[in-house]
Amino acid sequence: MKMGPEMINLADFIKSMEAKKPVVVGSELSVMFHSLAQEALKITTEINSKYHTPEEIVELFSELTGKRVDGTFRLFPPFYTDCGKNITLGKNVFINACCKFQDQGGITIGDGSLIGHNVTIATLNHDFAPEKRQNIFPKPVVIGKNVWVGSDSTILPGVRIGDGAIIGAGSVVTKDVPENTIVAGNPARVMKKVV
Repeated sequence: MKMGPEMINLADFIKSMEAKKPVVVGSELSVMFHSLAQEALKITTEINSKYHTPEEIVELFSELTGKRVDGTFRLFPPFYTDCGKNITLGKNVFINACCKFQDQGGITIGDGSLIGHNVTIATLNHDFAPEKRQNIFPKPVVIGKNVWVGSDSTILPGVRIGDGAIIGAGSVVTKDVPENTIVAGNPARVMKKVV
């Protein structure tokens, strides 16, 4: 991971992602991406390869994220991520089976939120210019409190989902979702308010 006289650390990586700094292929940030991916692959393989008690899952997810996950967290494996260190979870969060998180840009999930089967959350875009296509631009996804994300939904980079919202199954969420609304479709649009 050493690219010059200094080596980037996790705190610097997170700060760069929060600042939405581009990740240029071959840069220290790019090298850090690959290093974190290898660690995430190791931990998610452990999560996914055999039965673990809920308490063991909390410990493994704490190791994956690099921060203490609340004991109320529940996960049904398998679970996939290519980073792990930029996931922040509230209390009483539930993530169902086969979810895929691309969390380098930052994924925050508020208290009491439910993530359905096979949900994908993306936080990265590639450069549109073909000669720079391997360069990456991070944008965080923020999911509020008591949100329900239906199965097979995809949430794209930079989206904020308000408290109490519901994302209909199979939706592609391309823009912010107001609190206490139900959205559905591809692209997702507001269907009605939560009563």
